[in-house]
Amino acid sequence: MQTPNHDTTTDTATHSARLIGSSRITPPDSSEDVRHMIFETDDAGFDARVGQCIRVMAPGQFGNIHHTRLYSLAHIDHTDAQCTEFSLLVRRCTYLDDFSGERYDGVASNYLCDLPMGSVMTFSGPVGHPFSIPANRRAPLLMVGMGTGIAPFRGLVSRIYDARGGWEGKVRLFYGARSGLEMLYMNTENADLANYFDQATFKAFQALSPRPHFDEPPALGAALDQHASELKEMLQDPQTHIFVAGPQAMLGQVENSFAQIVGSTGDWPTLYQHLLDSGRWNQVLY
Repeated sequence: MQTPNHDTTTDTATHSARLIGSSRITPPDSSEDVRHMIFETDDAGFDARVGQCIRVMAPGQFGNIHHTRLYSLAHIDHTDAQCTEFSLLVRRCTYLDDFSGERYDGVASNYLCDLPMGSVMTFSGPVGHPFSIPANRRAPLLMVGMGTGIAPFRGLVSRIYDARGGWEGKVRLFYGARSGLEMLYMNTENADLANYFDQATFKAFQALSPRPHFDEPPALGAALDQHASELKEMLQDPQTHIFVAGPQAMLGQVENSFAQIVGSTGDWPTLYQHLLDSGRWNQVLY
């Protein structure tokens, strides 16, 4: 997942990693090309955790040596004294030129998606750690994501149920996509998150676009509103930790829904500030 608005003060060291796996996790008939990519580095100085970011250094344009973009680590697949394997979730992007009206390929995402197997990329980091697991395993966890915002949640869910041996508090994941085909890690091409559906404390809810062919955004707010009673209880619980990841535009939708859910019994701006002050509101937006 690309995450450009992150603190960059700690990623001065550069590293290299070799591509050892690249698989498309959206079906062939989907217009979205999203890839789960696995890299291996033998650089002992690279010490990262799931949810941190790396700065990918793609070949530059217009006289620049590099074109850089931050991507969230989706998973640390393996680590030992010799090497570290890590995964990125990469969506092939395009952008519209404001002046010419022409559409161009995104530099970093297309560089990564087109890398031949065995190729070496240069990167720096890691940067930050947006999604830390609370010490109290009874704490409720509320995750809201859209698009490639699912990447850190896959790692977070894996850590609490696999590495930590289970979670006693409620874990609720709300995830939006344009269609069922684009439910990353929850579709016919890749269903990693389905491995946790039998966990007693874990539930995942999907929000689809009402008109995907018109590029209408997923009805994430409607999905949240449908579970207002449970979410109200979680939002007002002083132990609940909230994680939000996805495009910047989704934040207003999430906050509006939370404000309506809290309703007359609570003041959302005050509650939001308390969540920030207590370190229980975590977000990665791009």
